[in-house]
Amino acid sequence: MLPVDDLGEPVPLPGPPHRVVSLVPSLTEAVLTDVAEPSTLVGATDYCTHPPDLDVTRVGGSKYPDVDRVLALRPDLVLANSEENRPEDVMRLRADGIPVWVTAAPATVPAALGSLRRLLGTAWDAEPPWLVEAEHLWREVTPPRARAVVPVWRKPWVVLGRDTFAGDVLRRLGVVNAFATHPDRYPRPPLADLQHADLVILPDEPYPFTPTDGPEHFPTLRPVHVSGRHLTWYGPSLVPARPALEAALNAELNDAERSTQPP
Repeated sequence: MLPVDDLGEPVPLPGPPHRVVSLVPSLTEAVLTDVAEPSTLVGATDYCTHPPDLDVTRVGGSKYPDVDRVLALRPDLVLANSEENRPEDVMRLRADGIPVWVTAAPATVPAALGSLRRLLGTAWDAEPPWLVEAEHLWREVTPPRARAVVPVWRKPWVVLGRDTFAGDVLRRLGVVNAFATHPDRYPRPPLADLQHADLVILPDEPYPFTPTDGPEHFPTLRPVHVSGRHLTWYGPSLVPARPALEAALNAELNDAERSTQPP
């Protein structure tokens, strides 16, 4: 019986793949960290920035990859994601006989790590140390300490809504997403509706929020600047992500607590 991806589609894999194209930045990093040989990856998107020394053929963006360029690389496996990649591109690759493993958009950290465990175990029979460590690190859930809005884009404003991986990351760190019960996963509320929280968490991707581009729109909220990779990628980055995100949140929350104490 053929293995199936997260969406239940069969993926013909006669053995460990030797020519892989990744259309998902976090999967690129996951495959190349203690799993496959560097030469295994022959193509990746323009947004695949890790490992930092990655030197492969670039095939465009995740949403609009150059499918002809992917086909020209003759991959024996393409890695995609149900949220980041278009179904029509996946269908075209499969129609040309290319096996495609599509991961689901995870709603929780355990779901993301479980998806990775199945992909890496099925394709490479691998259980990298970082996967075991990440599962251990993210098991703990910190009691709620603050409520936050989390923009991921502006013009228009887009924020984290229900059932998102990044929302669960923050929940495990004691931060309640102000839009966690919104019917949309990525709602687009007016700016006036984004002012009712304790914090505004500003990642540096996909929109590159900075100390001078973002906080000025939230005058009553305490800004917390974080790495978008730590907040939204799932893979080896989850190991340093927990202490880094905790440090950024604790710095702001501890400062807020001190500022409210009587002299």
